[in-house]
Amino acid sequence: MTTLDLSAPHRRLRERVPLVQCITNTVVQQFSANVLLAAGASPAMLDHEADAAQFARLADGILVNLGTATNHQLLAAEAATTAASGARTPWVLDPVSYGGVDFRSQHIARLARSGPACIRGNASEIAALAGQGAGGRGIESRDEVDAVLDAAGVLARRSGSVVAVSGPTDAIVAVDPDDAQSLRVARVGGGSPLMPLVVGTGCSLGALTAAYLGASADDPFAAVVAAHAHFAAAGEDAGRDSAGPGSFAVAFVDALHAVTADRIAAVDVTVPAGAGGDR
Repeated sequence: MTTLDLSAPHRRLRERVPLVQCITNTVVQQFSANVLLAAGASPAMLDHEADAAQFARLADGILVNLGTATNHQLLAAEAATTAASGARTPWVLDPVSYGGVDFRSQHIARLARSGPACIRGNASEIAALAGQGAGGRGIESRDEVDAVLDAAGVLARRSGSVVAVSGPTDAIVAVDPDDAQSLRVARVGGGSPLMPLVVGTGCSLGALTAAYLGASADDPFAAVVAAHAHFAAAGEDAGRDSAGPGSFAVAFVDALHAVTADRIAAVDVTVPAGAGGDR
């Protein structure tokens, strides 16, 4: 195994306080905003097509999550991502429920071809987007992370994005910039079994990933891994003394704020030899 130093992305996040434009699920907007504030970023929930493109040129990172997509959000996502491409602003695509219904899936597939810095979803969403699965049941995954690593690699090569697969142990996959024939893979353990019982944890992880990318766009792989490690550390810490999902949600936001570079370094992050390495 090799190691990955995540202290630099965390330091940049706290120093730069990246501005993150969130075009996201209406169910989780407040929770996602609080997650960003607690972790050290600045949220902006601008999701109307009239000003989405203009604001995308000001933002440091962008999240597109069409979990409860409205016509305004669909148009805003198209406008913001087009502007982001021109401004070289990193953006994250969360392919919520891809493969479940056709209209949503068509929009997500088009966005996946539009240059996201990261595509982050559950195992079933990633497999389906790579053309190797049918998708999940609503927002729930039918697949395990290890079973879709090959699909994640296919999607990473096709899209040029860092692909993050969420599960009990997250997997982050990207094409090696020094060797296009190789993939970089990192696994991030930790978190808490209570996390899937709180609406918004997955969606807000996409927002935090956009924040880390906005602060460390020069190394997107390390930025995405650091975001997942920050989340895992907070989940693990919050879960220790929480009585259930309700108290966990409050403790989790507090824990995100308390996470330090040393705490992130203690997270179970592994990078197999030959699949990445020290920078």
